[in-house]
Formats: sequence, C-alpha cells, structure tokens
Amino acid sequence: MGQQQVKIGVIGAGHLGRYHIECLSRIEGFSLVGFYDVDQARAEEISTKYNLTAFESPAALMERVAALCIVTPTVAHFDMAVIGIESGKHLFIEKPLTGDPVTSRKLADLIAAKKLVGRVGHVERYNPAFVAAQKMGIDKPVFIEAHRLAPFNPRGMDVPVVMDLMIHDIDLVLSMVDSEVDHIEANGVGVAGKSADICNARITFKNDAVANLTASRISLKQMRKLRLFQRDQYMAMDFLNHEVQVVKLFHAEPSDMLTMKLDLPDGDRWIAADNPVVSKHNAIELELTEFYHAICNNSDTGVSFQQGARAVEVASQIMEQIMKHEK
Repeated sequence: MGQQQVKIGVIGAGHLGRYHIECLSRIEGFSLVGFYDVDQARAEEISTKYNLTAFESPAALMERVAALCIVTPTVAHFDMAVIGIESGKHLFIEKPLTGDPVTSRKLADLIAAKKLVGRVGHVERYNPAFVAAQKMGIDKPVFIEAHRLAPFNPRGMDVPVVMDLMIHDIDLVLSMVDSEVDHIEANGVGVAGKSADICNARITFKNDAVANLTASRISLKQMRKLRLFQRDQYMAMDFLNHEVQVVKLFHAEPSDMLTMKLDLPDGDRWIAADNPVVSKHNAIELELTEFYHAICNNSDTGVSFQQGARAVEVASQIMEQIMKHEK
C-alpha cells in the first residue's frame, strides 16, 4: 500500500512562498496542485518556472486541495485562514500566525473546533543548530540571551521588528521555558519607519527564568545567536552558521571526556567543552514534512496554532511596553 497522498496548494508565491513550492514538490506524500498569487506577473513567472498551475482565485485553489500553505503578508493571514478553515482545509501559516493576539487566538479556537490540523512556520525550531542542541539536553534554562540582527529589507516592513524577527526567539524561548510569563520590560526605536526597527525585551517567567532578547533589522551584518544557561550547563547556538557549543560542569570526573578540574569552595568539579555534530537539513522542508505527518498520522509535532498564538501574545505585550516608553 502506497503512501497517502494529500493534495496541497500555496497561497502567496513571493520570496518565501517560492521556497514552500520547491519544498512541497520534493516531499513524498504531498501532491502540489498549484498556487495563487495576487500579482499576476509574479504568478506567470512562478507558473512557468515550476510548471505549476496558477489559480485565478484562492477559492478556485481551495476547491482542489485538502491543505493549504498561507505565505502571504501577515496582514492577510487571518482572513485567508478563516476562509480556509470554513472550507475544511488543514493549514500551514508562515509566522507570525497573525499580527494580533485576538485574531491569533480566534484562529486557534476555530481550527480546534473544526478538528483540522494547524501549524505555524516558526522555522528556527527546525534550524540544525537548535535540533542538535535539543539532543544535548535542554532542561529548565534559567537565563537565555538572543541576538537577531539583519540588514535593512523592505520586505519585512509590513510588521514591527518584534513580529518580523524577534518572534523567532520568542517562540524558541516559550518552547524551552515551561512556565507562564510574569512580566516584561522592553524598549525600542523606529529608524527606517514609524514602528520599532530595534528592540530589546526582558521577559521574566513565574519560575524566575529570564530571557533577554535583542532584535534589529537595520544592522550592517547578520547575526542569529542564542545562549542559554541551566544547571551545570551552558549552550551557545549559532543559527546562521549552524554551530553549537556546550560547556558542562560535572560533580564526578567523567572517564570518556577531556576535562579540566576546578577546585571550588564546596568541592571539586570538572568542566568539559563539546561541539556536537550538527546535521545539515532543509528546515522548511522538515517542518512541512511534519505538517504532512500531523495530517496523516495525527502527530503532535510542529508549532500548533495554540503555540503560535502564545508567541503573538508575548510579542504584543512587548510592543505595548515599547509604546509606553514612546509616550
């Protein structure tokens, strides 16, 4: 018996939508029926390049598929998703779920009520560096620091930097810290536009864990790094270069590792550094493959609409703090 085939379409064939089209065409189990893009010239270009049907409307595409990837600008996510859910389609939506916590929560409730699969494209969860770090063991981090810097790009200007860049790290932090947010402090400034282009946020959780996040979209260089500290362990992840460094403290000397002895007031410790092997893979293709398994095998992997909505809620609280300082 062959693998179950799921007919899928893409709405939005811009810069990121093109990558979704390429990945979906390679994933066994998905049958890519076609796409829709509001820009007719772009639609013709993509249709010719990938020999793929460009549908004249989202409704025409929805009639032919069981699942959709929504890769439009954020402002269109909610309306398009509601139509998809009402049409009984499983949905994969690029981050953020929407630009507003109320509409994000509404989508989470709607898709759950319809018993459909909803996933959000928080692709850094699938970054090879983060995958490798998880295998090393992320357990109750007490301090997390992230820097996400990018050169200016007009493509992201439809949303503030918090929703455009920082939300990646917000989602990662929420996936690692098993606690509710206690309070948030944040500052930001708009340089290229009215909304904040540079932002720093300090998130304190009810279990006393702290996350310090910095994001900028007007930097001269790219940087996507995250460091975390937990009991007897430090981890540094470079999402751009797919590298991980781990420093671990041992209470007994391990026999299989090169260590350095530390004479501490409360007893001897041994410290060891490791650079685990990072297996390279296509992060978008991996998250879309998990979307397929969620549809066919009822797996709970991937970023659910509930998790996506929580990230939007925290991002919204950060933006509220920024606005308070602007007054």
